[in-house]
Amino acid sequence: MSPINLDAVKGLLDEYVHQTHCMLDLILIGGLALQAYGVHKRVTVDIDGELVGDLESLLKFLRAKNVPADLGENISGWSVVAMPQGYRDRTSIWHEDGKLRIRLLHPVDFVIAKLRRGTEQDLDDAQEVVRLFALATEDIRVAADSALKASPKDTALFSFNKTVDLFCLRLDASPPSKP
Repeated sequence: MSPINLDAVKGLLDEYVHQTHCMLDLILIGGLALQAYGVHKRVTVDIDGELVGDLESLLKFLRAKNVPADLGENISGWSVVAMPQGYRDRTSIWHEDGKLRIRLLHPVDFVIAKLRRGTEQDLDDAQEVVRLFALATEDIRVAADSALKASPKDTALFSFNKTVDLFCLRLDASPPSKP
């Protein structure tokens, strides 16, 4: 699969809105979100996010353009571990024009989204956002606690807690970034 970038995706979404006259409200959560945060070296091949709009119609459009997408109406439901309460309210608008709005998770919520899955790539992405926004480990722990309180009681919470602990240790062990 060919890498995609934020400008190309914005162009595709503009095209979709123009053709269908449908409103789209997309919260980016993957590699494209990192690009929007300013991490241009991060390459991705798909669109990951939470969508308010006609999900099936957009997915059909993207498939016709050979653009893979992992989209849903509720990213909190993508894991047993919920997103921190109020994550939608803390998003920022990256682009808004007519019927298209593209939003970004608050950086701490992005980190929690990545820690919920916990792959090495996710941990690297989370660490890049921590560095970029100078996030404190205490903020990450508070957001993780909020996610845990919103989650059903399950053994997966133990694993998430361990991932958060190891990630915070990793942050504490990494050298401070240069301004």
